[in-house]
Amino acid sequence: MKKLLVALVGFACVAALTLNAAEGKEKKKLTDEQKAVQKEMLGKYDTNKDGKLDKEERAKMSKEDKEKMQNAGLGRKKEQS
Repeated sequence: MKKLLVALVGFACVAALTLNAAEGKEKKKLTDEQKAVQKEMLGKYDTNKDGKLDKEERAKMSKEDKEKMQNAGLGRKKEQS
């Protein structure tokens, strides 16, 4: 009986993790505006042409471009204390 209970709890945990991971992937779909802003910023600042803005490339961004990304919902959220 204990083995069955442990197996059911384990299955429930796996199912919950799988559903949570699937929801996370759905949230990453970008709007047309976000895609346009992302393409523009990559064109301007992606110096190593890897398709991502790394820490050094983000540091070189102008204040206006950082705000543009934030307004489009692409910027990293600041932690609130």
